[in-house]
Amino acid sequence: RKHVDEMEVSNTINCSHYNNKQQILLVGEGDFSFSLCLAKAFGSATNITATSLDTRGVRADMYKDSKDNVEELERRGCTVVHGVNVHSMNTDCRIVRSVLYDRIIFNFPHAGKHQEVVRGFMRSAREMIKSDEAGEIHVTHKTAHPFSNWNIRTLVGDLYCYKEVEFYTWQYPGYSNKRGSGSDCDSSFPVGKSSTFMFRKHWYLCLPWY
Repeated sequence: RKHVDEMEVSNTINCSHYNNKQQILLVGEGDFSFSLCLAKAFGSATNITATSLDTRGVRADMYKDSKDNVEELERRGCTVVHGVNVHSMNTDCRIVRSVLYDRIIFNFPHAGKHQEVVRGFMRSAREMIKSDEAGEIHVTHKTAHPFSNWNIRTLVGDLYCYKEVEFYTWQYPGYSNKRGSGSDCDSSFPVGKSSTFMFRKHWYLCLPWY
């Protein structure tokens, strides 16, 4: 098995914008199907940390597939952490590492005051990504009206959006987006016109004296 793991890491395996050589942090996961999609594509999840805001028990009650998805992720070597607040995650010792992340991913953020959620997430995430072009924060969000009124590019503080790419669920086999609240929280919603916004630190934030 060790030989197989070494082979998996030595070969770069891609799934859309992500690969098995990147250290990836996913936040705000619903039933963890997006994380599991990446893990299956890579053949391993040792490079993935997947988190949710709620506890493990609450997740299992909200989403029928959550328990099985989490267990499979853990079997594949994923670090799964519950009870992670995106506003304070940069001080959460369970996910803060000496080796910074290549990618931090937040898909379809929604929790009351949506814009405040994203703004706080960006402040925390910028402290946890690598300080060069290898470090990126990805936020996937609907772009049709009225969601376009979010002006998500303006919520990022001293980061900049270097790329916006259209998002399609077929790019991630097995991914099931969730409403996340209410009596139908386990139901999917129409993704419609959506994009993944990719953010990086400005060059001056990457200088060692900054």
